[in-house]
Amino acid sequence: MIDIADIQADIIKIENAPHIFDSLDFSRRANAIDFIDFHIVGRLDSLRQSSCNIPQLGQLERRAQKLKQKLENIDNILFKELRENILPGIAFKDVVQKYVGQTTADNLLNEPGYDVLDNFINCLLCCDALPEATKNRENEMVFYQQTPARIIFQLAEMTQLKADDVFFDIGSGLGQVGMLVNLLTGAKTIGIEYEPAYCDYAKKCAAQFNLTDVKFLNTDARRANYSGGTVFFMYTPFGGDMLQQMLDILRHQAKKKAIRIFTYGPCSPVIARQCWLKCTNGDGNDIYKLYEFRSTMPAI
Repeated sequence: MIDIADIQADIIKIENAPHIFDSLDFSRRANAIDFIDFHIVGRLDSLRQSSCNIPQLGQLERRAQKLKQKLENIDNILFKELRENILPGIAFKDVVQKYVGQTTADNLLNEPGYDVLDNFINCLLCCDALPEATKNRENEMVFYQQTPARIIFQLAEMTQLKADDVFFDIGSGLGQVGMLVNLLTGAKTIGIEYEPAYCDYAKKCAAQFNLTDVKFLNTDARRANYSGGTVFFMYTPFGGDMLQQMLDILRHQAKKKAIRIFTYGPCSPVIARQCWLKCTNGDGNDIYKLYEFRSTMPAI
């Protein structure tokens, strides 16, 4: 039984929460907005649908929506200011941790799903309404799914990219991996994306921050030029024969110079079975773990 007094008490609790209206307290504010949506407005909707004639329903919903709008306005101002100050070379990780805390806590790294860090990064790096796909995927292409932000932060730490490294994101989607790796490491990054609408969106977002060392190429991954690449990332952009074709392309690159491949998702166990690659941090069988593979072929 939903108690109207409990709903009112929840609203008051958020209104009086310490520091929630401080721009720095993004995490608590994000949790409060979700709570308003699902546990306050949701319960009010349930009461309305049950034909309960409770005079306070409309008043409480307006109060809850006004509170949510106030919290969202704080974030809108926050992200506008941050976008104006996010420039190549800044201590980007320090900026993020200032608002959401530690970005790669050990107890989160192998957990599925998304968290408050994704919420923060989505708000920060977005440049427009998210685009709809315009091309039909081939059978073995996997539908676009965003790489969890905590995994990208861990990726940037694990790669230890140097000035002469070139990082490729194969199946780059809306471009977050390439942009974040560049902002976190300063390395040159190149995203390869089959869907033109996603690629155009990624280019627009990178241009918003003047990330001149971030490129996005709209092409079939099997036809891209990887000659300059030293580090590659795949969040399972495809499977089956297409994945094996991609691995054969990378194997050809590894004949010329040593490369590293980082993987996340169901592609990892497949890549772990490649005889020319060695996993440096496990057996490659956990689809919720970021793995590093190093080529073992002598470069020609």
